[in-house]
Amino acid sequence: LLRSSQPLTGPNRRRCREDEKLLGTILDEGERGFIIDTRSAQAAKQARMSGGGTEPKSCYPQWRRLHRALERGRPLQESFTRLVEACSDPSLSMDRWLGRLESSRWLGHVKAALSTACLAAQCLDREDSKVLVHGAEGTDTTLLVTALAQLILDPSCRTLEGFQGLLEREWIEAGHPFHLRCARSASSHARGKQEAPLFLLFLDCVWQLSRQFPFSLEFGEQLLLTLFDNAYASAYGTFLCNNEKERSVLCKVKESTHSLWAWLNQPEEKHKYLNPLYSHNPLVIWPSVEPQSIQLWQGLFLRWIRPSQHLDEAWAEIQRLVEGN
Repeated sequence: LLRSSQPLTGPNRRRCREDEKLLGTILDEGERGFIIDTRSAQAAKQARMSGGGTEPKSCYPQWRRLHRALERGRPLQESFTRLVEACSDPSLSMDRWLGRLESSRWLGHVKAALSTACLAAQCLDREDSKVLVHGAEGTDTTLLVTALAQLILDPSCRTLEGFQGLLEREWIEAGHPFHLRCARSASSHARGKQEAPLFLLFLDCVWQLSRQFPFSLEFGEQLLLTLFDNAYASAYGTFLCNNEKERSVLCKVKESTHSLWAWLNQPEEKHKYLNPLYSHNPLVIWPSVEPQSIQLWQGLFLRWIRPSQHLDEAWAEIQRLVEGN
């Protein structure tokens, strides 16, 4: 599974022979690969108008391009804003609430992300093919797909330690611009042009996996909520800055801040984030993306409206029973 940090062709150039040579060396003679393009049709059209876009298929004869558009900018941000507004209005009737939930299109974004990740996983697992995922910049929807595909395929990524490694590798080191995307509170009405809840969308998709496969992930919902909170406001330096250069050279994050992972992995803290029902599952977990299978993440979006006391007590009782046996 590969990710591209830039489009396969750039503005004002017809071909990129370096990319062609690189991709040509990945595949053996007669082997086929898949390129999953996560850009929207509008973004691809704009790129073509500026002389970029995509190269002719003849330049990559062993690769098959699959276009799966995923929103990453303003449309995703507006979708999230509409959902937050609906969740913050307790006066809505059931019909109006369901209507506003549907019109927000947030669950549609969740479905699209999971569907594209499943496509990448199927190409790897069932077709035994190489897969290249790329988008407009390679730091948003590209990372969303590659990280989810690994969770689906690799049981080691579903452990607490493996999941932390996945986030470090696929989001932080790969250059997701947390400072730009999570500049303000997730529920703030003031928005910058670069803000977009891509990381939140990823966490929502992970929650969907944990709900559909309650025994297969070593960590629980509390970890996902903690990651969400720390991505927007944190006492730790793990999600600071926009890339490795800013973190290591400009801000010296490792020298001047503490790591969120070090705090989470303390024995007195770690047990809060573990799933007491976890049982190692060596198999691929294929999520359902049918409309009735994708649900609203109430633990996050309704966390300040829906009392959680009874759910917390039930979870504590499950943990006590499991530890007792």
